[in-house]
Amino acid sequence: MRLLRVIAFALLAYALGFVLFMLNLGRPLNGEVTDAIVVPTGGAGRIDRGLALLEAKQAKRMLVTGVDPTVRPRELAAVYKSTPRRVFDCCVDLGQEAIDTRSNADETAAWVRRYRFRTVRLVTSDWHMARARLELSNALGEEVEILGDGVRTNARFGVLAGEYNKLLIRRAALLLGYRG
Repeated sequence: MRLLRVIAFALLAYALGFVLFMLNLGRPLNGEVTDAIVVPTGGAGRIDRGLALLEAKQAKRMLVTGVDPTVRPRELAAVYKSTPRRVFDCCVDLGQEAIDTRSNADETAAWVRRYRFRTVRLVTSDWHMARARLELSNALGEEVEILGDGVRTNARFGVLAGEYNKLLIRRAALLLGYRG
């Protein structure tokens, strides 16, 4: 009987946590100016949102992290024709080392330190925001303020549940001292 109560409590805690996760999906951030914008690849609308913010002078520079190593800046500029080439030339950096959310954070942290930014706007899909922000906070520490700017999506339940599980696992790993 005691085991059933423990299992029931664990399932209830998991379900309530999932509800909180859903209620706190990343939302667009309006009106905030930051030193930099970071956009992990992998979701529709992320780069568009970052470029629009950069053009609106909401930040000085933008890093697109997790870009395929074969992509060149001029190729990315050709895809986003509505953004002037001068914006790409002056202010957009391509990070080509990252392969997942954790390495996106490491790549971003190195870039942030190189430019000595103090505030960063993280532009990613609404469902990805919590884990991406957790990883970036872990990589940067407390000296850099991270503001989340969620790109609205219509993610399926399976995507949301999978992301929630990844977030729980990563939080547990960090609590247990695993930083890698």
